[in-house]
Amino acid sequence: MKKIIEEYNIDITQLFEAFQKAVNFNMVCSITDVNGTIIYVNDRFCEICKYSTEELIGQNHRIINSGYHPREFFRNLWGTITRGEIWRGEVKSQAKDGTYFWLDSIIIPLVNANGKIVQYFSLRMPINEKKELEELNEKRIKNIEKILFQISHQIRQPIVQILAVADLFEEVDLSELELKQCIQHMKEAAQHLDQCTKELTAFVVEEKKKVIR
Repeated sequence: MKKIIEEYNIDITQLFEAFQKAVNFNMVCSITDVNGTIIYVNDRFCEICKYSTEELIGQNHRIINSGYHPREFFRNLWGTITRGEIWRGEVKSQAKDGTYFWLDSIIIPLVNANGKIVQYFSLRMPINEKKELEELNEKRIKNIEKILFQISHQIRQPIVQILAVADLFEEVDLSELELKQCIQHMKEAAQHLDQCTKELTAFVVEEKKKVIR
């Protein structure tokens, strides 16, 4: 990067300003002290969470806690960054008006010259559309699983019973011709239904795979 800047005589100040504008336009940014108290938020942060800068400064990120994640989620987050490591994860938060939003978040510990952590810098990307698609897929999968359950327990079970009864008929004292005809018809019908349900099951399984992808 330094070589490119020198080769093309790029103005560092202008480059930084352009980078800052790009980040502020697309990303949600915040900085906290070591205790998690917010000391800086960009305009995009305020736009997403619907709080003003004045309402956020001096608070911590619990102000937008949605209650969706378990405590262990945040214990892991804090454990990671207090060790000086970068944390990344998807966080569901709640705006001031009660609506929810998802952010793909990266939290970077900032250290001083002595290597001591002094602040935490957070960079986040809104991913509502992605999460809505995931939730839609989850609903589709559940519906498909219901169909599979019905196929397995409401259709195939009677088929198994028909086949079992057909086998018992072989021991009934009927004329040989009547017995054979009865058994043959029942088996053909049951086998046909069985094949149909197998094909339907295979179809639904393939559809489920498509949804997951």
